[in-house]
Amino acid sequence: MSHDMSQTPGGTGPAPPPPPPGGYYQPPFPPPPAQPRKSRLWIIPVVLGGLALLALMMVVIGLIVRGMPGFGEFGGYGKHIALIRVDGVITAGRSESGLFSGSSCGSEDVIAQLERARKNDDVGAIVLRINSPGGSPAGSEEVYKEIMRIRSDSRHSKKVYSSMADVAASGAYYIASASDRIYADSSTLTGSIGVIWDITDMSGLYKKIGFNPQVIKSGKFKDIGSPNRPLTPDERALLQSIVMETYGQFVGAVAEGRHLPVADVKRIADGRVLTGTQAKRARLIDRIGGMRDTVKAAAAAAGIRGEPRVVEYKKSRSLYDILGSESEQAASQAADRALGKLLTDRLLDNKSTSSGLR
Repeated sequence: MSHDMSQTPGGTGPAPPPPPPGGYYQPPFPPPPAQPRKSRLWIIPVVLGGLALLALMMVVIGLIVRGMPGFGEFGGYGKHIALIRVDGVITAGRSESGLFSGSSCGSEDVIAQLERARKNDDVGAIVLRINSPGGSPAGSEEVYKEIMRIRSDSRHSKKVYSSMADVAASGAYYIASASDRIYADSSTLTGSIGVIWDITDMSGLYKKIGFNPQVIKSGKFKDIGSPNRPLTPDERALLQSIVMETYGQFVGAVAEGRHLPVADVKRIADGRVLTGTQAKRARLIDRIGGMRDTVKAAAAAAGIRGEPRVVEYKKSRSLYDILGSESEQAASQAADRALGKLLTDRLLDNKSTSSGLR
């Protein structure tokens, strides 16, 4: 066995490796790859989200402040006139509103606003702005009594003036009659002093369609007013007695509030509607004038000089109520826009002719 060991010329060690071929170039080692820079684009959505959250908080705060009692478009501090609105159908209880049900004026809410104004020493006088066809006798009576209490309160007595808008009839006039002074426009519709109980008899229709309801009751009056049958003479007499008792209370309240003889009130308390001009002749109101006239007269009675400050007292609302009402308003506006667009499209589409819709 032999080993072929190449040696250097001096025989002192192994021979070095042969040189690289001519023209060969050993490139330097490349530098390590640069680490990619982290993107900072994530900051943009974070900033935008923060701004959106801040804007939402400002909107919520604004809605809460707008719904606070005593906050209104007129503002004002110090001695002022308290403005309280009676809008919509009067009910006994809390005010309600809906997209299709309309709005109501709850006696509890009006009384709460009157109470705040009564206790506020900065309130010189109270002005009721009334635009209502009437409603619940009980709700109207409750507000009437609260106004009379304010007028007779020896410690917090304040003048209460009423300003009638388009309509202030029936229960709405019941409320107004408690005021110290009543103002109405000449074209305002008011009066309608009376009581009505409307009952529908659908028994004829039921017979035609073969609908035959069966009723089991504990007494003869338990299903009084049922649409299944006509009223019996006893039922009619009972309901008539209730109507006339309520009517008597209504007439008596008007006579007391307006300082009129009961006989004078009864002469026009047959349910008739009167204009503002006619109501003045009948002494149901005091002056022909609008909202501004009423405020100026109330301020003068309260000893407020110059242009009076007016603060609108509103129903206390929770955040849920505020957001709900805003949603209802937005939905109502959207429905109006959709209906308007539908009608416009129907008028402009190819179904129309020179003579009108086909």
